[in-house]
Parts: sequence; C-alpha cells; structure tokens
Amino acid sequence: MNNTYDVIVIGSGPGGKSVASSLASKNKKVAVIENDLWGGTCPNKGCDPKKMMVSAVEAQSMAHQMQEKGITATPSINWDDLMRFKKSYTDSVPEKSQQSLVSAGADTFYGTAEFTDEKTVKVNDDTLSAERFIIATGAHPNILDIDGKEHFLTSDDFLSLSDMPETITFIGGGYIAFEFAAIASATGAKVHVIQHDSAPLKQFDQEFVEVVMEQLKSNGVSFHLNTNITKIKKESDSYLLTDDGDFSLKTDLVFGTTGRAPSIDKLNLEKAGVDYDKKGIKVDDYLQTSNPSVYALGDVLSKEQPKLTPVSSLEAGYLTDQFLSGKLNKINYPSIPSIVFTSPKLAKVGVSVEEAESDKNNYKIRELDATDFFTYLRKNEPVSKVKVVIDDEKKQVVGATCINNEADELINYFSILINKKVKIEDLSDIVFAYPSTASDLSYFYR
Repeated sequence: MNNTYDVIVIGSGPGGKSVASSLASKNKKVAVIENDLWGGTCPNKGCDPKKMMVSAVEAQSMAHQMQEKGITATPSINWDDLMRFKKSYTDSVPEKSQQSLVSAGADTFYGTAEFTDEKTVKVNDDTLSAERFIIATGAHPNILDIDGKEHFLTSDDFLSLSDMPETITFIGGGYIAFEFAAIASATGAKVHVIQHDSAPLKQFDQEFVEVVMEQLKSNGVSFHLNTNITKIKKESDSYLLTDDGDFSLKTDLVFGTTGRAPSIDKLNLEKAGVDYDKKGIKVDDYLQTSNPSVYALGDVLSKEQPKLTPVSSLEAGYLTDQFLSGKLNKINYPSIPSIVFTSPKLAKVGVSVEEAESDKNNYKIRELDATDFFTYLRKNEPVSKVKVVIDDEKKQVVGATCINNEADELINYFSILINKKVKIEDLSDIVFAYPSTASDLSYFYR
C-alpha cells in the first residue's frame, strides 16, 4: 500500500491530535501514526489520571485541615476505589481519541513510524509519503543507567499500581517524584525521595521548595539529599538501594523519576535529514527542522520552554494556522506557568525570583505570607506564601511564585496579569467575587 498525504502527523497526543484534526477538518489529506495509546501520555498515563488521583489527596487534606473546625474525622484513601475512578476516565480515552481523528477525516495507522528518506515513512507494511510531516512523539520516562536498573518502575507503572506497598521509593527529585510522594503518603505508605544533589525541584524557588518538603515530611515522606544511588539489588520481596558510601535502604518498590527523554530513537531521523540532540529535535522559530518538509512540536522538542501539555497545544495551534494561512510568522511563546501538584501546591510563572535578584535596577520583589488572608484562613491552610516580581517602572507584575492549596488557580490569574500587562489601576476597575482567590490580586501589587 502506497499513500501520499498533505500532512503526516507522527504521534497522537494532545498536540498531534489537535493539529491533525484541525487540518483534516479543513479538507487536508492527513494521516496520523501512533505506536502506543491513542491520545498520548497526558490523558492516558500522565497529567489527567494523575490529577484525578490528586483530587483524593486534596479532599483528605481539606478534611485534615478542618479537624476541630467543624470536621470530626479525616477520611482514608481506598486505593482500589481510587484506581477504579481513574480507570473510569482513562479506559475509554484511546478509542475516543482515535475515533475523533477518523471523524475529522484523518487516516490512522497503528505502528512505529520509520523514515526511509526525507519525505517517506514506513509503518508496518505501509509506505506513506507527504509534502509535510509533523513529529509529535512526545517523551518517555528516563531510566538511570545503574547496576540493577531493570528493577526500576516508571511513572506509567505508578499510575497503574494494583496495590500500594508499605514502602515506596522515588529516585530523582523532580515534580513527578514530589507529586507521587504526596499521593503515596496520603494512602499511608512510607515514602522515600532520593536526590543526587541538594536541590530538588531545582527550577523552582528553593525557599518554597523547602516549605513543600517540610509539609511532605509532616505527612511521613523522608528525603535523602546528596545521595547518589549506584545499585539496586533484588532481595526476596524487596529491593536494597545502595550508593558508593554507607547509604542503604530497603524498599518494596523503586521508581525512576529522573526526568523524561524525547521519543526519537525509532524514527530514523538521520534518513530524514533531521537534526537532534539529547534534549530532542532541533527546530527554528517556525517549528521547522533541518529538513524543510519536517516540523516538530511538544515534548519531543529540544527547547527552553516547559514541556507541558498546554505548550504542545499552543504549538499545534500555531502550526495549524501557518499551514492553513500560508503565513510565515515566528512562534510567540507567552509566559508559561508550571505547577507541582503536591500538598500544598507549588507554582511559578514569568520572571523568577533568582532573575529579579540579579537585576534589582529593573525589578523589585514582594514577599507575602498570605496565611492570614481570609481566602486561606477560612480553610485553615497551614501555609500560603507568595513572591511577586514587579517591573517597578511599568508598575506591572512580571513574575510570581506561590505555595498554597490554591496555587494552580492563583498562578493562572498571575499568568493573565503578566501576559496582558495589567497595571494596578487597570485591576482596580475590576470587581471580583469576594471572598475568592481573585479578590486578593490587588494586594500583590502594593
């Protein structure tokens, strides 16, 4: 079978699915190739099922905070029920995702795409060619290359655990480890997080990271910093973790949470003339690779922007517009929020505190302990802190970091203020519902 298309999209995650559906609905001849679950990581085994599980932690945390404030018991988390709840959403995702592509008019192929030349790919027994390709294959869990690495489980495995063990360990102190640690500890598991240096969640303000760590410690999470695990040994029904010194730890399960790697190793990019590095596929300001017929988007890219689902969707919208309009405009990334769904949540957007401290002529930093703000006081939250970076000349917020249970909502408000360049006088003209997270916004300018 030999087919020629206007566009072939490799990968059916949120970005790939979006651009493919949009182009196909505009009468472009589109093919989509997928070698795993239709719909990609986010809805199947990433942000969506994770957030469903976080919902149970949020409910438990709220009940715990309100002890002796009207609530008399803290609920426990039933892992079986929680997994059934998660599966009630994820089980139907692949079929619905593929069907939505077909309904939009795209052809779908299941298998691994391999470039055979600059304008041709092979999928199983099918050879497909196109004028343009979009690579949207995303990323996969990175496995630390140590003795016993075959014993590592990944984030995919955590989100499919049939039972929560008594002891669980995460090697790597990034956002995945912190989020899963919060979930596991809320179920009653003894949790360990091991980080090779002294700076977990290094992309976030370390003062706030320490606050998150203290809250997680109070829930039974143990952190082992400056610990470089070099060996995992299976011992009966457990695993022994050791370093080159005297550190040792027994655990029921061990998860590798040392980041994610771009899913490019099976694409035969050399035959397509597509350049890449260890961070992913290289693209220009138009998301075009070294092969002018091939574009790329999402987590597979080698880029400075956060590798997040909303960023992939932004890039998909950009490519759709470029392909349909024939325009040649550079992609413009706004300030992008990042969130760690721990308990409490940690979030940031825009100019960091570190950047602001190195340029005090242009920025000033406001630090607020908002624990006594009514928004947080009424729910008896143990901690609520915010750092805001202000362009003093323009009187505009240009960056923010926050830690509280509403950080996911609050950081989105800050994103609007930053990207729309809202000044204090503009904000004062808006009446927000009170009491609410939004009604506090004006306080962060003062």
